[in-house]
Amino acid sequence: MTSTAPETQRGQDAGDPLGEQPTSWQRRLRRFGHVPRPETPLRDRLDPPYTRPGRQVWSVLAIPPHVADRLVRWSGWGGPLLITLIAGLLRFWKLDRPHAVIFDETYYAKDAWALVNQGYEGSWPKDVDKLILKDPSSVPIPTDPGYVVHPPVGKWIIGFGEQLFGFTPFGWRFMVAVLGTVSVLLLCRIGRRLFRSTFLGCLAGLLLAVDGLHFVMSRTALLDLIVMFFVLAAFGCLVVDRDRARRRLADALPVDEEGVLRPDARIAETLRLGWRPWRLAAGVMLGLAFATKWNGLYVLAAFGLMTVLWDVGARRTAGAVKPYMAVLRRDLVPAFVSTVPVAIVTYVVSWTGWIVTDKGYYRNWAATEGKNSSWNWLPDWLRSLWHYENQVYDFHVGLTSGHTYESNPWSWLVLGRPVSYFYEEQAGCKESTTGKCASEVLAIGTPLLWWLACFALAYVVWRWLFRRDWRAGAIACGVAAGWVPWFFYQERTIFLFYAVVFVPFLCLAVTMLLGAIVGPAAGQGARAELGLTSGDPTGERRRTLGAIAAGVLVLLIVWNFIYFWPLYTGTSIPEDLWRDRMWLDTWV
Repeated sequence: MTSTAPETQRGQDAGDPLGEQPTSWQRRLRRFGHVPRPETPLRDRLDPPYTRPGRQVWSVLAIPPHVADRLVRWSGWGGPLLITLIAGLLRFWKLDRPHAVIFDETYYAKDAWALVNQGYEGSWPKDVDKLILKDPSSVPIPTDPGYVVHPPVGKWIIGFGEQLFGFTPFGWRFMVAVLGTVSVLLLCRIGRRLFRSTFLGCLAGLLLAVDGLHFVMSRTALLDLIVMFFVLAAFGCLVVDRDRARRRLADALPVDEEGVLRPDARIAETLRLGWRPWRLAAGVMLGLAFATKWNGLYVLAAFGLMTVLWDVGARRTAGAVKPYMAVLRRDLVPAFVSTVPVAIVTYVVSWTGWIVTDKGYYRNWAATEGKNSSWNWLPDWLRSLWHYENQVYDFHVGLTSGHTYESNPWSWLVLGRPVSYFYEEQAGCKESTTGKCASEVLAIGTPLLWWLACFALAYVVWRWLFRRDWRAGAIACGVAAGWVPWFFYQERTIFLFYAVVFVPFLCLAVTMLLGAIVGPAAGQGARAELGLTSGDPTGERRRTLGAIAAGVLVLLIVWNFIYFWPLYTGTSIPEDLWRDRMWLDTWV
């Protein structure tokens, strides 16, 4: 189900899947599980086909072949849309509950309301949250500028929901829930393209739909899920761009008299891949991520390097003798221009509301404190913005004050210290032995999914290093881009919910592991890779057992999400049941 030929295949004898003359590095890697596959046609290596369900599935369901073909065609969008519908129903169910300003909503909901009404954030009085919940129309928007430490895109998005549904919990959570729902659709389609399997794509989307951290963040007006959405969208754009570039290379290569596509060094090294709008779209998405929170900048750097390495792999597969030099000459400058400058321009444009007003915080700095600067030849608004950004950077790196729910990034994957967004006790609860009920919104991932993801990441790294699987490398890059940068700021106050940025890539990693457990479709290459014996010549028994094991794991993850549902939604439950769900002492 996950069989896609690695790019390092080179003409091994079809009768010997390991090759007759393996190189020294291949012999060393074999001890770690490196098994080269039989030669795959060049076109399939550049543009792998999508897998199709076997006829046995349809015969068991008594579905005629012509109906089965139609269902397969529709499933590419029908399956993802069905998973998205389920995710949307879950995320919008009682979205206005709890009717409270929870955790950092106290900053972003109010800043968003001021931003969409006057173009800049205001300085709100303390203890105004209760008045907003009681009667938002009675609370005036402050005209004095407020000092904010995050760019404006995320707040513009939150504010759009407030414009539609009012300055209420439903209003400020609406657009975040929309993006959380759409991100499930994106992951289904990205997973389908990545694995060339509709089933695995839908499985990845389903895992995201039932992840607790993604679910809670989809129902809370914070910025991190918005960053996640733009990062995922950028990744999807780059995957589409990769497919189109490789297809263009394949179409340009020569075909021999037998109709077989052949590599060509001259074409592989000199062909210009032309206009690449999907890479440009990725630059815009990464700029929007960066313009929501600055950690999007690290993703920009990681994805930029990743897409250049993809071009290297494409040209090498097409026959380039010096693929790095070819990319340096043909692809590097267009790749840079399509991402970095586009992202920077997108970031600056996001500050338009602050630029066109004269009341934003530090808006007039260049004309007052900074009037004697040596950079006076630059526009005042640009110098004022640069000063503002410097002050914000100093704030972020100096934020070391302790917090009850802060956590070290080393503990994130095992959910060492989740964040309680909301907690309330109710006395007189007859169902509880303590006489109390508890309502909590706990930002924590679905435990079984995250703990399985620890093993999945190890598998992904192994597959990337020793099977040379580009998909594993892409997934590892997504996780690293969202997680590794926080290790450089371990003295800073940071929280587990920052990890929502790489949750989709954890779901892709788990999907890849589950696909490996099920196993690829039976065939000569698949049997060789799995080491099947003559006792199971088709691999059906192995696939049946693998499917059962993978299915059990998925059902356990879904059950785990349902079990923790009260802690994700703030549902009141007896305190005894609440304590039963505190599996680790650090969760309290």
